[in-house]
Amino acid sequence: MSEKKNIVRSIAIIGGGAAGLLAAAYAAEICDPDTDEILLIEQNDRMGKKLRITGKGRCNLTNDCDRDEFLSNVPTNPRFLYAALAGFDTKDTQDYFESIGVPLKVERGKRVFPVSDKAGDVVEALVKRCRELGVKTLQGRVTSVHTEVVDGRPTVTSVRAGGKDIPVAAAILCTGGCSYPVTGSDGSGYKLAESLGHTIITPKASLVPLVCEGNLCARMMGLSLRNVSLKVMDTDKNKCIYEDFGEMLFTHYGVTGPLILSASAHIPDVESGKYELHVNLKPALDDAELDARILADFKKYSNKDFINALSDLLPVKAIEPVVELSGIDPRVKVNAITKEQRKALASVLHCIKLHPVRTRPIAEAIVTKGGVKVSEVDPKTMQSKLAAGFYFAGEVLDVDAYTGGFNLQIAFSTARLAAQSAVWNS
Repeated sequence: MSEKKNIVRSIAIIGGGAAGLLAAAYAAEICDPDTDEILLIEQNDRMGKKLRITGKGRCNLTNDCDRDEFLSNVPTNPRFLYAALAGFDTKDTQDYFESIGVPLKVERGKRVFPVSDKAGDVVEALVKRCRELGVKTLQGRVTSVHTEVVDGRPTVTSVRAGGKDIPVAAAILCTGGCSYPVTGSDGSGYKLAESLGHTIITPKASLVPLVCEGNLCARMMGLSLRNVSLKVMDTDKNKCIYEDFGEMLFTHYGVTGPLILSASAHIPDVESGKYELHVNLKPALDDAELDARILADFKKYSNKDFINALSDLLPVKAIEPVVELSGIDPRVKVNAITKEQRKALASVLHCIKLHPVRTRPIAEAIVTKGGVKVSEVDPKTMQSKLAAGFYFAGEVLDVDAYTGGFNLQIAFSTARLAAQSAVWNS
């Protein structure tokens, strides 16, 4: 007959998303199984609900790059991540998931995905690992965190979940931000942090579609463009603040797609109206090459109306808007178009200007910009500077990055460090 465990220490992980699952698994790996209990508390009826839909359900779980390149993709508080990345970097993440049964592959832009292209495989591997290591789970919402003064410092003593006070030696807050609230990322973690005195940097949408003025986008609604280039211009300074190449999609409200989501992270105050999006439909062709291409099409369709001569050059949905922007009479015969008019057409093809005025709601954002003020968190441990035994990991912190697997890596790195610190220091 086996002896009953004499639990003397319980560590609670609040939130069963990417950060919470990894924190629970790692804490269980390094704790004393005879005396320690790792308790994972999730308000949803299943773990990793948001993780299951990341990367369009494929889960871009990290980026195969070095630390310097990684940090260059973190616009908000990158220095805060030095210790977390030093302890668990992108290579460590890849090795870890391979070790728990998730074969990986590297795609364009060094983005790392499971070979299966199924985000659910990542979640289930983490859940299985937690189960193997004896992690206890509790479905319920943590409504409060209680502290007592120990050695002159507020120290976490219990959390209230499911209507019960649960004594804990430490708690790790892994509740995420405000994006995709239907998955459980509803901002509730901010209230728990605030209750302990923490400052919350106002949450804003990042990696989010952009709403543009006028009806140009609506007229091209549903048009997906690959291999286009984008510049974000600050018109006040006449300066390009972001430039990239990739895929975008026109919608009834504006624009979205990977290129736009990345661009949104570079526009801190889109409501100012001072930004322009310059979309180059033919980035592979310089002015002379584009003119030659237009001339070839015009020769082919020399007797047709201008509006009927662009089907080889443009997608159908883009033809009427481009014609209108060019200022050329749509019914003029192609053989009557002047060199100056041809130049005007080329200018539009190389630069369609859109004017973003706001983002879509934060509920549609991939990540949240803002969160727990990092100056109130010890970057070497992820422990609160205001309450001993209280730790943070993942999107709840005021740290965010661009697309490409960087945000999940932040979740994993901070979770690992928080778990290590909670087990070793509590």
